[in-house]
Amino acid sequence: MTGGEALAQMIKAAEGGPMFGMGGFQLLPFYDAARRLGLDHHLINDERCAVFLADAYAKVSGRVGLADATLGPGATNLVTGLVEALNAGSPLVVIVGDANRDHAGKNMTQETDQAAILKPAVKAFLRLESVARIPEMMRRAFEIATTGRPGPVVVDVPEDIAHGTHGFEEGAFHVDPIFASVPALRCRPDADALDEAAAILARAERPMVLAGGGVHLSGAAEVLTRFAEENGIPVAHTMTGKGAIPCTHPMSAGLFGRYDRIANDLIAVSDALLVVGCKLGEIATKRYIVPPTDRTIIHLDIVAEEMGRTFEPTVRLWGDARAGLQDLAAALSPGAGEAKARRAAYHAEIADKMAAWRKEAAPRYDSEEVPIGMGRLIRDMRAELPDDGIFIADGGFAAHWGGLLFDTRLPGRAYVPDRGFASIGYGLPGAMGAKLAAPGRTVVALTGDGGFNMTLGELETAIRMRLAVTIVVVNNAASGYVKALQHLMYGEGSYQSSDLHETDYAAVARAMGAAGIRVTEPDALPAAFREAFARTDGPTVLDVVVTRDAGKMLPAADSRAVKVKKGDRVA
Repeated sequence: MTGGEALAQMIKAAEGGPMFGMGGFQLLPFYDAARRLGLDHHLINDERCAVFLADAYAKVSGRVGLADATLGPGATNLVTGLVEALNAGSPLVVIVGDANRDHAGKNMTQETDQAAILKPAVKAFLRLESVARIPEMMRRAFEIATTGRPGPVVVDVPEDIAHGTHGFEEGAFHVDPIFASVPALRCRPDADALDEAAAILARAERPMVLAGGGVHLSGAAEVLTRFAEENGIPVAHTMTGKGAIPCTHPMSAGLFGRYDRIANDLIAVSDALLVVGCKLGEIATKRYIVPPTDRTIIHLDIVAEEMGRTFEPTVRLWGDARAGLQDLAAALSPGAGEAKARRAAYHAEIADKMAAWRKEAAPRYDSEEVPIGMGRLIRDMRAELPDDGIFIADGGFAAHWGGLLFDTRLPGRAYVPDRGFASIGYGLPGAMGAKLAAPGRTVVALTGDGGFNMTLGELETAIRMRLAVTIVVVNNAASGYVKALQHLMYGEGSYQSSDLHETDYAAVARAMGAAGIRVTEPDALPAAFREAFARTDGPTVLDVVVTRDAGKMLPAADSRAVKVKKGDRVA
């Protein structure tokens, strides 16, 4: 058979889910085999969106996301999505066509040094040099993608490998099912280090857990929620860690770092911090000032080199988040009840602080202003979205406002931001990938008009695939985040290249064949969400006209972060 068919046979052997790509001559044998074998493959309009779709599918399902691209521009269009997956720890296998080896380097059409371009964007770059080795290399791709910190793997396929043939032995096409999802393998922290960590937590009066996206990669949300309940240890989370414990849980301290409710103040006086599956990057640490450098930190992570990258931990727990939390829970179990009772006043303080924050935030949630305020938009979306609904947050405003104001009600990943690379344009393809991963759940994406403009072509894909997703376009006729920062730094009216044409995106959606609803008054939001969420035969675009006042666009955390005067340099 051809190399292309061998690739398709390996995808089938791995019971691969939906795959997205745009074909070219190099991978034609793969596409022909996908047709004959009945692979769940779909044409995409932009290769970057193919990876965004696969990334969101992987984040929601835990299974390996799949995409493909032809050589040259197809390959280079993948980079943004691949870096998102690399930084976020999403397991992907991406097949990329490449030049015929007999003619490579002779200015073949669309040829470039794509290996040099793609290698920094992936966990592993595997180049096929033999048709016979395709099963071996594809198995390797799935193994790398799903072990350790998961990540994207590119399988580079020269044209002559895809079109070449080989006689494979019976039984050649198989993939161990454990490598179809994450985490494929689990490892446990060192016993001595774990005992030391347990001793610190047992005697702490104000311990806290700082949870990152690794909690979801490990499938540890329910374990962490029980750990918090049994030991009376509150949990704060990053944007990707939202849902590590339900936001409505009494042990939830909410978001920490740049966008916090009450967590940063609690972290500042905590006597023991358990960091779980979190890289403690710039946003999570408010540019490396949270937590204070003198705090006692226990860091549990699957990647050893992340521990100590930004903060020196007292104890390093190298291992899987779920396994490590289970071991800590067992070690703390004998004294858990007494420790929880001892911390009763601490728990009451957290409840009081969160209640005070909600009272302070109420004017944003309940605002009747026109154009519509972001707090009111998120309040009404949350009210209509089922408890198990999935909220995809695009980069920029969508993630900032969503991370701060949206509450999950169940443990697990229901809030999916693209914080690995924080690029805009993720909302629409992210919603599509999430819906394919969880067809029985309601999926809504929040995206800016600028982000929607970037990937608008995929609305055609969603219509063609009849995907019932809701896309909320935050329509402020601007590259809002940039405009708001310009407003803060240079004053009202000092805007450059940050305004967009006023567009009716609901009308655009209807012209393409989707449902489109334009919302200009806050009282119309609940009915619009109900109508959109009830649709089952295709996408709906809610075009929500929000404030054009650049001074009101940023969450308070962003406003506080920009503490410079006009003319000052920004570090």
